[in-house]
Amino acid sequence: MAGTPGTPRVLRAMNDRAALDLLLEHGPLSRTKIGKLTGLSKPTASQLLVRLESAGLVVATGTTEGRPGPNAQLYAVNARAAHVAGLDVTPRRIRAAVADLAGHTVGEFELPTPGRRADSVVRQVTDALDGAVKAAGLTRGELHRVVIGTPGAFDPGTGRLRYASHLPGWHSPALLEELAAVLPMPVGYENDVNLAAVAEQRLGAARGHENFVLLWSEEGIGAALVIGGRLHRGWTGGAGELGFMPVPGTPLVRQVAKANSGGFQELAGSQSVPRLARSLGIDTPQHPYTEIGAALLARAAAAGLAQPGEEQPGDERLAEFLRQYAQRLATGLASVVAVLDPELIVLSGALTAAGGEPLRSLVQAELAELAASRPRLVIGEVLQHPVLRGALESALASTRDEVFDTSR
Repeated sequence: MAGTPGTPRVLRAMNDRAALDLLLEHGPLSRTKIGKLTGLSKPTASQLLVRLESAGLVVATGTTEGRPGPNAQLYAVNARAAHVAGLDVTPRRIRAAVADLAGHTVGEFELPTPGRRADSVVRQVTDALDGAVKAAGLTRGELHRVVIGTPGAFDPGTGRLRYASHLPGWHSPALLEELAAVLPMPVGYENDVNLAAVAEQRLGAARGHENFVLLWSEEGIGAALVIGGRLHRGWTGGAGELGFMPVPGTPLVRQVAKANSGGFQELAGSQSVPRLARSLGIDTPQHPYTEIGAALLARAAAAGLAQPGEEQPGDERLAEFLRQYAQRLATGLASVVAVLDPELIVLSGALTAAGGEPLRSLVQAELAELAASRPRLVIGEVLQHPVLRGALESALASTRDEVFDTSR
């Protein structure tokens, strides 16, 4: 049973957690360095490290070298003290990864799922998870926590997945119970774009920001909303489903859930990119939308960065294509800015990543004309599987709170 605030037991636990967080942030540290960073005396820091080493939370990793005086013992978080897993689910595949307590990815696996029967979702999840666990040299029972990222969101009232009709098999009201029955560890479920925001907040462009929006532009268009440092999910989990938002420039879409689309999706989603290009006389295939859209935006961005005298045929059309797409993104973002007034907007997803800095600067300029406040726009920095990285970071945060709690 935990002690009351201010008791020696609680104070020790607070010092323990501070030291563990410093080791995660800085890597191996000496006893003296931990004392300086925490403000603890050398004897107290020594007692702390003995306590954490006995609990299996830190390990001795070597000694300092190249400095005057005797070498000092270095300590690090025991990365093998716990392991977590994250899953990124799309209609075409499930990507899974396992990370140790220090946050290092130690196993990965990808399970293709196109054409899979809808009633095999539990098998898909366990197969993907087991593949990553095997790659990590572990067993399923050794995982402390799993976080699964999906399009849409599970309604906290009904337990059913909403806002993702394109994900077959994930809408059964019994699905979460069925998964709980086969997975022996705590399982968390989160919207995929929210997890991309978690990754950017912990590791990327949104570090140090507590009020920001992450705009995700890939197959679908959506956003994650972080207010006061916390994800805002809404009453049914649908906060940030910007694809359904009515916007100028497109017909009013009705029955948006049934259509799995809305005004902003029609204006700036992946299916709109090839249409926009063709309207400007740029030849392009019609499918698949995301890959074609990303290729078009990358071409347009490269043309926009061409030096004088290096223009290629069609550059003017590509420049106009990029400008119009930026205007479409800014049109939807203007409504978000008017409601939330964020300090930062992070552009993420395959389409915005392909447009790069030329697209970002155009959106920033357009938004300055359309919105009263002017948040700074940045490109996401977590480029390698941001949803999966966010799932691991989310699982690690909960697991560290549990494992690092030495007051129990």
